[in-house]
Order: sequence, then C-alpha cells, then structure tokens
Amino acid sequence: MAGKVVLTYFDGRGKMESIRWLLTAAEVDFDEVFLTKREQYQQLLDDGSLMFQQVPLVEIDGMKLIQTKAILNYIAEKYNLHGQDIKDRVKINMYSEGLMDLMEMFMTLIWTPDRKLKLKTIETKAKERYLPAFEKALTGTVYLVGGRLSMADVLLLECSLMLEEEFPGILNDFSKVKSFQTRMMQIPAFAKFLQPGSKRKPQPDEDLKKTVMGVLYLKLL
Repeated sequence: MAGKVVLTYFDGRGKMESIRWLLTAAEVDFDEVFLTKREQYQQLLDDGSLMFQQVPLVEIDGMKLIQTKAILNYIAEKYNLHGQDIKDRVKINMYSEGLMDLMEMFMTLIWTPDRKLKLKTIETKAKERYLPAFEKALTGTVYLVGGRLSMADVLLLECSLMLEEEFPGILNDFSKVKSFQTRMMQIPAFAKFLQPGSKRKPQPDEDLKKTVMGVLYLKLL
C-alpha cells in the first residue's frame, strides 16, 4: 500500500499551491515538508531527489515527482480529473496552461521592483485575454470541459480568487466566471480548504522571500 502523499516546498504558495488545490479536489490528504534551510535543499540534491535541481517535489505512489505540469497531470489522471477522452484532455490542458501562465505572473510579484506596474499588466491581461476566454467557455455549462469537474475547473477557481485578492470587483463584468466561482466554493472540499487553518497558503511576503533566497540562493519561486 502506497504511503501518504508528501509535498516538499516552501511554506508559501508558489508553484505548489495549484498542486495543493488539485489534491484537495481529489480529497487526498497530504503531509508537507517546508524548506527553511539551505542544508535541506542540499540534501535533496545529494540524494538525487530533484532531477533538475528544482522544487516542488511530490512523493506519491512510490515516486518522487518534479515539474509542476507533470505533477498536476499525474494527479488529474489518477483521480479522474482529466476528462473522459483525449479530446477532453487537450481542452483541459489548454485551459490549465493558460491559467498557469496568468498565475505565474502573480508568483513573480514578490521579486518585481515596480509592483504597481506589474499589477497593472496582470489586470490588463486578465481582463482582455484570460477572463473573456473563460466567460465564453462557461456559456451554457456548469464545468469547463465534459460536463464534470476537471483540473481546469480547479485552477480557474484558484486563479479567480487570486485575482480578487488584488483586484476586488474584477469579476463584475464576467458574471459567468463569478457564478462558477460561487458554485465551486460550495463544494465541501473547497469550502473546507478556504477556511482558516487549512493547508491553503497566504499571499507571499518578505519573510517568505528571505527564506527562498536563503535556501536556493536564487531569485526564483
């Protein structure tokens, strides 16, 4: 019998947060190991756990997985969140990768000298490029693909909440996305994940930035 899923990353959102959300959707409990010291990261390098010397790292089914998209796809496949066939899957992947592109802009905010300018860029792209696409996709349907919950839905919920944290009211002109968000938040697993004390992480701050720098010696999340 496979052991409990273990996530190794920083005690913050970054590239691990979408993985946390997807495991929550699958109702899979997981443990977390937080990197706080350079020695922890060095040990992962020394024992060969990090193929490309990068985190996040997810231990699942006897494997040590890296690369966010590969991890998400594995979880989605394993827990039936990746559509019914290959055509569903490619649509789910298109939506998901678009959402990840948008969310990665948020991840770089903490490293950006001109935060105000970066936020303006994110807001503009969200309103002009991403939200219109999802507003159209949700016309006449509850879920994005195949009439059932998928990885794309999970990432859209996560992303919509991130957008509202920085831009209150941004969904006012996107009623279908807002209605979708409201429905998704009522799913028991998500409702619990959104409560204080859950494994959902807060927005990154200077303390997290210092920790990442101390562990990786890199200005990357």
